[in-house]
Amino acid sequence: MTVRVERTFELAATPEEVWGFIADPAKRARAISVVEDFEVTDDSHAIWHISLPIPFVNRTIAVETDDTVRDPPEHVEFVGRSRVMRVVGEHRLDAVSEGTRLTNRFTVDGKLPGVERFFERNLDGELDNLEAAIRAELGNG
Repeated sequence: MTVRVERTFELAATPEEVWGFIADPAKRARAISVVEDFEVTDDSHAIWHISLPIPFVNRTIAVETDDTVRDPPEHVEFVGRSRVMRVVGEHRLDAVSEGTRLTNRFTVDGKLPGVERFFERNLDGELDNLEAAIRAELGNG
């Protein structure tokens, strides 16, 4: 089973200001609650060390993330790969009269039992965390 979620929210900031957050692998990683630690290897690559409260997983999992599309300040897409899942994240920024509309799409394909169920229950909340982190950084919480 594949889990997909999409969330759009509007921010009172320019696309360039929002891009400063959303295109930064470290800032994206800090916003996700299951990321215990991370290493940024360059501007478009990072390794997330995640902890999932599911059976058969009793240690952190390294998820290698690579930005596959970078079209500043409009679109960034990344792929994360690990032994337990594959995740694709996409962030599209559109200028609107009030600032920026940010559309976020995530797809998670689990390779172990329980991974999809965990993200099915929690992925929407992770997008809440992402929105709160962006708003806090931009000062429009």
